[in-house]
Formats: sequence, structure tokens, C-alpha cells
Amino acid sequence: MRFTKPAWVIHKDSSKSDQDTKRQSIFSIHVHPDGSRIATGGLDAKVRIWSTKPILSPASDESGRPPKSLCTLSMHTGPVLTVRWAHSGRWLASGSDDEIIMIWDLDPSGRGKVFGSNEVNVELWKPLKRLPGHESGNTSSLIFTFPLYRFLPTDVTDIAWAPEDRYLASVGLDSKVIVWCGYTLERIRKLDQHNGFVKGICFDPVGEFMATQSDDKTVKIWRTTDWELEAEVRKPFEDSPGSTFFRRLSWSPDGAHITASNATNNKGFVFIAAVITRGAWTSDISLVGHENTVEVAAYNPHIFLRNPHGSLVTSNICSVVALGADDRSVSIWQTKSARPLIVAREVFDRQIMDLSWSRDGLTLYAASSDGTIAVFNFDPEELDGIASFTAQQQYLHKFGFVPPPIPEGYSHGSFYGDNGLQSSRITPPPSPQLRPPEQAPQSQSQSQSQAGFGSGPIDGGEQINKLVAKKSNKKRVQPILMSSVPSASTSDAVPSGAAALAPPSIIRQPHSAVNGTTPNFLPLESRFSVPKSRHPSHSASPAPSTRGFDADVEMGGPLDMDVPIDAIDASSPPGISRGKRKASVMEGDSRPLRPRTLGGDRPLDAVAVREIPSRRQERRNDLLPIPPVLTLLRATVEESEDLLEGRNSENNTLSEVIFVTNGQTQWLDYLQSPIIALTASSTFCAVAMQDGTVNVYSHTGRRIIPTMALDAPCAMVRSCRSSLLLLTTSGQLSSINVKSQMASFPPIFISQLLQAPNSKVLSLTVRPNGAPVLQISSGVAYTYDAQLLQWTKLSDRWWSEGSDVWQGRQRATKDVVTSIESAITTSFDDKPVHAKERPKWWSTALTLGHLESKIHAAKALESPSEYKQATLMYARKLADEGFRAKAEELIKDLFGPVYWNPSRKEETWSPTIVGLAKRDLLREVLSVFVRSKTLTKLAIDWQDMLKKASSEEPP
Repeated sequence: MRFTKPAWVIHKDSSKSDQDTKRQSIFSIHVHPDGSRIATGGLDAKVRIWSTKPILSPASDESGRPPKSLCTLSMHTGPVLTVRWAHSGRWLASGSDDEIIMIWDLDPSGRGKVFGSNEVNVELWKPLKRLPGHESGNTSSLIFTFPLYRFLPTDVTDIAWAPEDRYLASVGLDSKVIVWCGYTLERIRKLDQHNGFVKGICFDPVGEFMATQSDDKTVKIWRTTDWELEAEVRKPFEDSPGSTFFRRLSWSPDGAHITASNATNNKGFVFIAAVITRGAWTSDISLVGHENTVEVAAYNPHIFLRNPHGSLVTSNICSVVALGADDRSVSIWQTKSARPLIVAREVFDRQIMDLSWSRDGLTLYAASSDGTIAVFNFDPEELDGIASFTAQQQYLHKFGFVPPPIPEGYSHGSFYGDNGLQSSRITPPPSPQLRPPEQAPQSQSQSQSQAGFGSGPIDGGEQINKLVAKKSNKKRVQPILMSSVPSASTSDAVPSGAAALAPPSIIRQPHSAVNGTTPNFLPLESRFSVPKSRHPSHSASPAPSTRGFDADVEMGGPLDMDVPIDAIDASSPPGISRGKRKASVMEGDSRPLRPRTLGGDRPLDAVAVREIPSRRQERRNDLLPIPPVLTLLRATVEESEDLLEGRNSENNTLSEVIFVTNGQTQWLDYLQSPIIALTASSTFCAVAMQDGTVNVYSHTGRRIIPTMALDAPCAMVRSCRSSLLLLTTSGQLSSINVKSQMASFPPIFISQLLQAPNSKVLSLTVRPNGAPVLQISSGVAYTYDAQLLQWTKLSDRWWSEGSDVWQGRQRATKDVVTSIESAITTSFDDKPVHAKERPKWWSTALTLGHLESKIHAAKALESPSEYKQATLMYARKLADEGFRAKAEELIKDLFGPVYWNPSRKEETWSPTIVGLAKRDLLREVLSVFVRSKTLTKLAIDWQDMLKKASSEEPP
């Protein structure tokens, strides 16, 4: 896990200079579904949007690309207490103590300075609609319970989007819950059964229920079918304090539980988070450990499998939930364990206000009232068992809930799915089709043609007036005057009719034109459409877009792009000027809505796996057998559910490779030789053929390196991230970095490793750094050291004869060296071990030798956690035995030169090893030695020297 607190994420008074900057409280934080940006809301009454790449990548932070601050939104007149991205990523909702919820939409053509400050907007999010409805209430009691409420008398405290953005719900200090249509943004229902300030809301991932939490010390469950009360939970909240700023609760991604904040046990003396079970609506589970009130709970969006190799059943499913509390600490729990996975204490100077997980489930963002945010970034192996969203949706089908139909003519487009964040496209909601011109009321047409204004407000909301200025008898120009941001209707029912279904800003209205015709103009919303292309342009101005209103909108793009995130082409389609637009753009457009794929229109047929008799004969000097030619070969893409398939025809006339996503062919290629092996990593795909050639493709099907011709057909093909490992039947091993298109080392033969009788290769893998791992049947695992140009042993069955730290058989683990030892033990379990009389120092010698070998193995395979673990175990063994010479040599190796200066190029000593700072590791080694009976003096002397060296290091 990597922890960071980006100091540049700040809410401040923009009118003051940087020297007078004082951090203002951040009340809410939320991550965009594509992970490229976060939104924060603060006491400065602003919504700020930040790029996440400079947070997660130190190189991006130093380079300043993409820009850190993307946009500042300043339409609210009070502190912004909640910000939430829609699941589609198309809209951003924000709630404030000005009683208003604002819906923001991207304007890809807008940017510039923020009014009244020196800040610059790299991208522009414009207000699409304002949703009033929360009313001022009596908040005098709060003035004495929590001082900040003096400034927040009528807050909108929390908002939430329903699954698939069908609904938007908001809660506030008026004790009301308001539900809005997620498509039309009109109010559906106001719920007033709470008797206290409502401070938290969440939706069931199934879409069947909604939960709210209030200062009346209840959690209420509402049905989304009729918006009636399903259940009320009181027990764990009866003694909860009423002084918390929020009571933010969260629903688990499997739909089984709600984790609610601000609960207590033992008559209010033990602060807990209460876990409420679906259906029974009881709270028998408590998450105990925080020393003050829990303010917010946030579930990881993924479900997790207790046994990653098990089936998708209830007994094998668990969830991960994060808690933020007023004790300034964050805890992360997994429901299969009684103890938290992680507890980060005193992360902030004041209480935690909000938590948000990224959609990939690997990054947790936390916001505090001290004006800072914290970021916890996990490696996939640290959150083991993470399941795909496809599997989650399959599991949720068991509830059998059927959501209501979508309003006709509306769609939020495609949503973000498994490993598709960078390729997802989001289609703006289209306006409903209007009646043909001949059916439109004559009076309305005449009124608009004469006055240029709309006939009146629509459904009680404010309307955008359009003024028609007559320049001549033959031509009319239509400037648009925006009197205000459109507001939602405050009626409790969804209006009917085409005009009522659309927000006023996207209603298409007929206008008079030349020769009495009524052309259909592009709606105002279409100005905000974003072309699909996000590739950087070397031109100063963007190239014209080739898409019209139905163009797809890309909201993020790859996180490794070296251009500002807002590098979006916002130009009009070719041939269409900004002043007037042709009706042909809207009508009769036969262009496909989705991009074409190579072979995507061909159905994916099922193929039975059979061996095809091969014409190729094995050569006499072949060290390894040639893989058989099968009708179907399949590999799952690393860290994904996409598939790479190789298909050979039984008449030896055709072989093809296919890349499949969600059962749909994305691309294919035809090959001139039968496929015998293939592999797919997170960055490339490789296909080996019987004639000894190898093709390497990107995930889009582009050949990213030339076809390689090897000395013999491949016996094994392996991949990991950017590394490709090829082992031919002749025994030649090649390791290639596909990204840099360079070999990790010259091709080398493995014949010398198989000199023992009946030796064979049991397994072959490759590490991300290109290091191969070969396990031989003789009980030895090897790798090739590119610096020594020699084969080196990673582990040997020999150590199991006497080492005290031999791991033996272990459960499935991500630690590579431990996995190697476990595999060696497993392969020799059936062979009896005869007891022998051993010399006096046998165990000590083998334990030290084994640990030294393990340290070298962890270094060769770049496994920092195992390198640190083995080094500390080695230090403990030296301390126990009192071997001063070995201990001092280890200390000097980690300390380095006494007068080492990193600015001197002639220095050969490196301050880090496998990503670990050597002197930081030395501190832990010395803490082990200082507790030894014989090494205490040695450790204290070096601790003093380390302290002096640290204080003298150049900044």
C-alpha cells in the first residue's frame, strides 16, 4: 500500500494571495468512474475538480502533466457539503447549504480564468440544472451542539445516484428526503417521515431499496417501487451522539448489508459502525475499534471471493468496507475477518468527513475538515480475491428485482465495466422526438416566429429564452440568451409529454425559417458533445470533429497520457457552422452508433477442443516436446476477463487468432501456420506458431513488434505485464520487454540445467522485470541473472533438510519466493525423508545459507516485501547467534559510504534496493540488533552514526 497526502489539493479563499492562504474544510470527495479525476466540495462554497494522475504517479506530479487543478465551479452561495459523480460519469451533482443541488455537465469547448480569482480552468463544467426543494428549517438547537452549524443552517447534507442513474436522491437539514428522476431531473417524491436532520443516504446495488440515516437515531429503508417505508432500524443508534456532521452510510456491493455510521454499544460508551442485514433489517454485527464517533462508511465497489478459485456463491462472497471517524483515523475491514485489514491512525488533524473508492477498487480517497485529503493506493495482491463487475451483476440477478422502464427517448449510454474504463464511451441523453412540423400547434409557431420567446415556463421551471433578430427579410440569426440556469419542477410527480421529459436546456423547439420551413436545430446540449478522439494534436487549434449529436463522449482516457486531460476536440461537425446548423445532421444519419470492430459482426461459434494430427516431426536434437496442435487454445488476459483464442481448422487450411470481450469479437487475424501456444498480459498478446514464428499484438489487434522467427517452435510461452518469455523446443530461452522492444538478456539455452537423469521443466514463469523462473524436477528453481550472465539458483530442496525457516507447503500466496519453495515441497512430498545424524552446526549453517539465498532470490525477482522479510529474519538469526562479524558486514552494506553524496556521479553505491531505501531498512535491522545480548553496543554506535548521517544529507 502507498499512502500520500497531496498538499496541492486545497480549498481556499481565491481572493487572497498565496501567502495568506488558509486551508478551508473539505466536506466531500468523490472519484469519477474512469478514475482520472476527483471532485471535492468545501467551506469556500466551491466544487473543485482535480486530476488523479499527479496523485498516483510521482513522475506526473513532478512534470506537471496533466495539470493538477482541472476546474473550479463557483455557482453555489454556501459551503458545498456533498459531491457525487453519476455512475455513467456524464454528470456531477453537488449539494450545498444554499438549499440547492446543482447538476454539472462538461463543456469541452470552454476554459479560461475563474471569475474573481487568478485560477485557470483547464476544462469547464457548466451548470446543466439546479434542483431546489429543500427548505429552511429550525436549526437553533445545532448552534449549541456543533459550532460549525452556525454557518450551515439549511444544508443539503448528502446525495446519491441509484444504480444505472435511474434516480438521484438528496437529504438535508429540513428532515426531508427528495427523489429526482435520473433522466429528466424532475422531482418524483418528497419523503418526510424522519423526525430529525437527515445526514446520509445510499442506494441498494440491486436497485430495490434506498437507505437514509438521520439524527432521529434511525436508519430507514425505502422501497424504490412505491417509495414507501420498508423497515426502520433503531437499536444500535439509540445512544448515538447527535453532534456529528454527517451520518454517511454505505450498501455492500453484494446487496447483503448496510454499514451505518454513528452507532454505539454499551450504552454509548463504545463507538461502532453497525452492519444491518438485508431482509431481516437487524444489526447483529458491529465493527469495533474507533475511539470516537464513526462519521462515514464506504464499501469497495467490488465483491470479493473468499476462495479466489471457488464458485460465485453466497458462502464464498465477502466485501471490503472503509470507515472514517472523528478520532482522525481510517480503518479498512473485510467481512470475512473479525479484525480490520488496515488501521491508519491520526491521518488528519481533524475529523474525517468523507471516503470514496475508485471504481477499480484499489484506491481509497479520504477528506477531512482540516482541509486536506489522504490517498491509500493498494496493489492487487493486497486485496486478494477481487471479482469483476460482470460477476457481480450475475450474482445480483439472484434477487430477481426488475427495475422500472426508462423514460422513452432517454439513455445514459454505456456504463463503466470491467477493465474498460479507458475505452468506455458515454452518450448524452437524447432529446425526445417531437411531433412532425405539420402537427405542431399553429399558435405556438406563430408566437415564436414573431416574438422569439418561449410561450412560458415549462412545468414550473425557468426557461431559456431564445431571441430571433431579423437582419433581413431572407435571413434570421438566433442568439441565445440564458436568463438563468434551468430549474427542476417542484411537483411530486414526473410530468408527462415529450417536453416534460427533458430538462429545458435540451428541449428541441421548432423555429420559423426561410420559405416557411421548420428546420430542426441542434439542441443546446449538443454543444457539449465531445468527439471520440482524445489523441493529442500538434496543431494549435483542434481539428474538426466528424461526429454530430450522436457522437460518443469520452470522459477520461488513459491515465498515462502526457497531455492535459481536457485535450478534447469540441469543434462542430464538418460543414456545419456555429451560426446555423443543418437539419441533415439530426435526420437521416445512418452512421453506426458504435465503432466497427474487425470481425465483430461475425457470431462467435463454440469449438470443441480436439487434437489435430500434425505433419511436423520432432527433431532429434529437440530438448522439449512440441506442443500438440489443438482446434482451440484459450488464454485469459491478465487482470481481466477478456479472452485470447487461437483456432486451428482440422483440414490444416486456416488458423485464426481472436480477441474476445464480453462474448463479442474485438479483432481477429489469420495466420499461415497452426497455432501451438499463446499468452495474454495486461499490455499485449502473443501467439506462437508451428513454423517457429511469434506474433505480438496490442489489445486492439495492432502488431506492435515485427514477427519473430525463432530457431525452433515454442514449447512454452509466458507473459507478465510488459515481459514476454519464449522457450523453444531446442531449449533456447528468450526474454523480451515488449514495451521497450528490447531483450532482457541474450538468448540462452537451458540444456545445462537438465543434465541430471530424467530432468524436465516442471513450470516456467516470468517476472515483470523479465527474470525467468524455471522449476526443474530435480528440486531446484533457477533464474538467469542478466548482470552476471549466469544461471543462478532461486531455491533448492537442499535447504529443507535443515533450515529453520524453510516455508514448506503454503496456501496460495502472492509472494513469489515463498510460492517457489511451496512448489518444491509439493513436488517431493511423496518421497520419503530418511533421518540422518547431522553435525553440530548443521541447522544454523543451513538456516543462514538459506536466508542469504532467499535475499538474493528476492532481489533477482524484485520482490521488495520478501527482501525486507528475509533481511529482518537474517538479522534476528545473527542476533540470536551473536555473529558480530556477519552483523557488521550487513550494517555496512546497508549504510553505504560514510561520506556518500548522491550528486557525485562517480559513486557506485545505490541508496535503494528493489525499491526500498537501504538506510530505512538499516534502521529496522539495528532495532533488532539493539535487543541482542551481544550486539547491543554495535547497534547503538551505528544508530548514532545513522542519525548524524541523516541530518547531514543534502536536501
